[in-house]
Amino acid sequence: MVSKSYTNLLDLASGNFPEMGQPRERKQLHRVMTVPGVISELDDDVANSVASDVPSSVVLDRMIIVVNQLPVKAKRRPENKGWSFSWDEDSLLLHLKDGLPEDMEVLYVGSLQADVELTEQDEVSQVLLDRFNCVPAFLPPDILSKFYHGFCKQHLWPLFHYMLPFSGNHGGRFDRSLWEAYVAANKIFSQRVIEVINPEDDFVWIHDYHLMVLPTFLRRRFNRLRMGFFLHSPFPSSEIYRTLPVREEILKALLNSDLIGFHTFDYARHFLSCCSRMLGLEYQSKRGYIGLEYYGRTVGIKIMPVGIHMGQIESVLKLADKEWRVGELKQQFEGKTVLLGVDDMDIFKGVNLKLLAMEQLLKQHQKWQGRAVLVQIANPARGQGRDLEEMQAEIQESCRRINENFGQPGYEPVVFIDRPQSLSEKAAYFTIAECVVVAAVRDGMNLTPYEYIVCRQGVSGSECSAESSGPKKSMLVVSEFIGCSPSLSGAIRVNPWNIEATAEAMNEAISMADSEKQLRHEKHYRYVSTHDVAYWSRSFYQDMERTCKDHFRRRCWGIGLSFGFRVVALDPNFKKLNIDHIESAYIKSKKRTILLDYDGTVMPQTSINKTPSSRVISIINTLCSDVKNTVFVVSGRGRDSLGKWFAPCKKLGIAAEHGYFMRWSAGDDWENCGQSSDFGWIQIAEPVMKLYTEATDGSSIETKESAVVWHHRDADPGFGAAQAKEMLDHLESVLANEPVAVKSGQFIVEVKPQGISKGSVAEKIFASMAESGRQADFVLCIGDDRSDEDMFESIDNAIASGILNSSKSVFACTVGQKPSKAKYYLDDTADVINMLEALEEASDPSPSPGNSP
Repeated sequence: MVSKSYTNLLDLASGNFPEMGQPRERKQLHRVMTVPGVISELDDDVANSVASDVPSSVVLDRMIIVVNQLPVKAKRRPENKGWSFSWDEDSLLLHLKDGLPEDMEVLYVGSLQADVELTEQDEVSQVLLDRFNCVPAFLPPDILSKFYHGFCKQHLWPLFHYMLPFSGNHGGRFDRSLWEAYVAANKIFSQRVIEVINPEDDFVWIHDYHLMVLPTFLRRRFNRLRMGFFLHSPFPSSEIYRTLPVREEILKALLNSDLIGFHTFDYARHFLSCCSRMLGLEYQSKRGYIGLEYYGRTVGIKIMPVGIHMGQIESVLKLADKEWRVGELKQQFEGKTVLLGVDDMDIFKGVNLKLLAMEQLLKQHQKWQGRAVLVQIANPARGQGRDLEEMQAEIQESCRRINENFGQPGYEPVVFIDRPQSLSEKAAYFTIAECVVVAAVRDGMNLTPYEYIVCRQGVSGSECSAESSGPKKSMLVVSEFIGCSPSLSGAIRVNPWNIEATAEAMNEAISMADSEKQLRHEKHYRYVSTHDVAYWSRSFYQDMERTCKDHFRRRCWGIGLSFGFRVVALDPNFKKLNIDHIESAYIKSKKRTILLDYDGTVMPQTSINKTPSSRVISIINTLCSDVKNTVFVVSGRGRDSLGKWFAPCKKLGIAAEHGYFMRWSAGDDWENCGQSSDFGWIQIAEPVMKLYTEATDGSSIETKESAVVWHHRDADPGFGAAQAKEMLDHLESVLANEPVAVKSGQFIVEVKPQGISKGSVAEKIFASMAESGRQADFVLCIGDDRSDEDMFESIDNAIASGILNSSKSVFACTVGQKPSKAKYYLDDTADVINMLEALEEASDPSPSPGNSP
């Protein structure tokens, strides 16, 4: 079912954008063909999967890196005579290829920071492909503006940095046309990837929040594509993220990736919490790796902060030394202690909080008046809007006030630099700064501290270092709300909103003994120099390889519409139950066993009235009336409910409470299949469950004759799961000497007698029939949840022990397309009823004495 949060979502997914003009068709780049035949028109985005069994002619893996902006600088030549291009050495994504295998080709797909005329786009595309291995995505101006400055900067960027649009002029309300532009832009990026991709040999690595729905567009085309996504911004807590009207659509799109990367565990934890609360998905940690099971696929979660490019920084240090800029700055700030800030000019960098902390430092510690200088470099703003303008005015006012109140002849406590600075110029400032202060209120990573540490270390044989002849030292005061903070254990971490505490941290940093500064610097430098951008990309690539290793072994197909699209991956031997096939086997057989689960199998889980319909009763009666059939309903429900509901089915066998109670027909007495009739343990288990029920809103206790069940489906997902885990440990402890099993299931914790399971019921039925000379030559076993997996496993055990013949017709079938021990599946309860109706028609309802052991 398509989410109600969309308008014309099917139009969006198929590329029909009524409010926006589409660019005219242009020649497409050559695409590597992996299958014989004609490539269909690529602009038609129906969900056709390219998953060829024909091996590709290309044997080397290739990495396609998809970014919002290519790591290429574009400059128009004088007099409009074409374009000149060069690598953007400052782009971190340019250097991630250093961590990939040497023989791996790297191809970039992204947009250019230039307005290229429509008539020039083909030529520019060819030049970039030939010379730079780059494929440009040209966005029409109307889409570009709404995509980048609109949805990305007005909605996603503020929201991911914990800023909610409480009023129309503060952050901006959700605008559906901006979302449509975001989808349209992602579709254009996908088309450029599709034009050059070799789906069976290429890896695709998508970067950042601009392209979060791109995985769905690519997965619709290529079911087995090896694809990763890395988010370079924070991911907000679920309380914040859930305010986004298209929250589920973006989550589901991201889950079409094979690996999703985050800088910190906090960001990953927030994402996992959203998946749990909104999609009901729970993660598992296996051997140090975190994974989400999503329709048979395991989506990996990667936590790895990005690093800097050491070679680039070191080469810049040498350049700064040649320019003698370091010497000039040392002379300018002679006798002064320099604190440095280098921040983008945006509302989340906390620049004014830093200035207020500097003001507090000068007030509280007067010894620094005339000695301490805060140099604040402000990189040009990337965004725009009233919030930014107000912040800039506030910063200017703070600078003026501090310099007026504390300035002296020849001394200016705040030096504010708001013009673009080259990397070599920044490196010179890093080199002479005693301490770097980062007071961002929220930032995805922030590599400024890393760059500072390397610049303070200097380069061998260069004068461009903090103390070329002495020990290296550095100090950091960093906000606890930035991504690099957990990695810098020697930094002084602060809450930037606490002005007084930040001021004290700055004082501590510049007052600290040199030996302590040296130890902290050495620790940081060891980390930064070994965890560089190459280490980051190598680690991500290796995890992508590991996560995708089974792609070509499993059967995959796409289901769902629009952004509800997902790929189901299942074992090659797992297939849908063919009604004609089972009907044919049913007719040929002489002794049949039919085992049916109830809830979720013949009764929909969503149904409020759990009483079986007259149609179900009629089908089961007909099946029971065939002398060749032994039919059982095997359920976790109590015997009173099942006995009442199926009273019209006189010849039906019932196993209640997972087999603790069992009868072969309505005329037989209930058998107690438990090993013990001592239920004294209930007096121990119930009080424990009551404690957790009182403390967990939305939870409840169900008391059966043989078991006690604690339900937390209606509780808070996170708290309920935590309480269930704690209760499981508690019950296992207090019931350690009792003859019971404590099990956790889907939103339940259950205590029941040992040795009771649906599997033991199935084995007992098979064994009884074999002992009476009625060994089944046809077995149908259907169920939908974890408890039914015991029945499927018991079939394999029965075959192995000779109770069942492996050459006979055996149909173990689960309900829903999901990983299972069953060999077959049916989609839902409606499919189950249709199949049973087919068997009903093929039955011979002759008079019979019913089931007998």
